[in-house]
Amino acid sequence: MSLFDLTGKVAIVTGSSRGIGKASAIELARAGARVVISSRKQDACDTVAAAIDAEFGEGRAIAIAASISSKEALQHLVDETRRQLGRIDVLVCNAASNPYYGPMEGIADDQFRKILDNNILSNHWLIQMVVPEMRARKNGSIVIVSSIGGLRGSEVIGAYNVSKAADFQLARNYAVEYGPDNVRVNCIAPGLIKTDFARALWDTPEAETRSSRHTPLRRLGDPIDIAGAVVYLASDAGRYMTGQAMVVDGGVTI
Repeated sequence: MSLFDLTGKVAIVTGSSRGIGKASAIELARAGARVVISSRKQDACDTVAAAIDAEFGEGRAIAIAASISSKEALQHLVDETRRQLGRIDVLVCNAASNPYYGPMEGIADDQFRKILDNNILSNHWLIQMVVPEMRARKNGSIVIVSSIGGLRGSEVIGAYNVSKAADFQLARNYAVEYGPDNVRVNCIAPGLIKTDFARALWDTPEAETRSSRHTPLRRLGDPIDIAGAVVYLASDAGRYMTGQAMVVDGGVTI
């Protein structure tokens, strides 16, 4: 059996109607998992789930809309996944937000709170919701999509970077707490990936060249570049890895 085989597993992926989340859900399904597509808009989720079913077979994906800002919506996501698919083996916390760009001295309290709530607290909520059954089965994988921003300072996205640094510690702490029950918790720290979230940094040839010139691989990342890391951490290939931050950035941080 392949170390990357996820046959029989169920994975929730937040923010999976596009970008890194969508690519990750597709590759998890390719590895054999049944996947739950979740983002704020139900129609966008339905579209991705239908495409996955068309490629990999009926019933391989379901769509459950949920806003990460609502604890009740996230609880519904978890409860409905269990009702429809019977279990949760993998959680990928990918959804995040960043409503403010500029120096931290200018950020409003409500903007800062939104960043912290959506990028840290929502992950904490979801982990608390899914982990009891993982601990009972003595098996589970939780993946938080953080950012290399959590390793660096910034004059433009400083508050976002604070939240992503906190995600690293969230993973470390939960890894310590849940390790004895064989539940692994890790982060992925992507560099600049060509998603809608970062479109302003790559949406023209000039911008893309400017953004990639200091990357050793001399290109920006694509969502598929992160999806492989998600499959690794979700599967037995990553079964001895926990509490870590896997940097996938084309070499930027070296």
